Amino acid sequence: MNAKTTKRTQAYKDATINEIAKSILGIDTLQTRKSDSLDFHDLAVWNLKEALEAAFEAGRKANQ
Repeated sequence: MNAKTTKRTQAYKDATINEIAKSILGIDTLQTRKSDSLDFHDLAVWNLKEALEAAFEAGRKANQ
């Protein structure tokens, strides 16, 4: 795998993870902000399950 493919793959991975965090978990950013109120979130288990399922499905599609 060349550097261009690696950067593209990493960009896709980052975008997918951020989209799942935002759309399913309601988390605006995954960047550490060094504030408990910004870095820790209460999540319902069904939202966590949905996010994990979305991540699994994204991985499955990426490997096709």
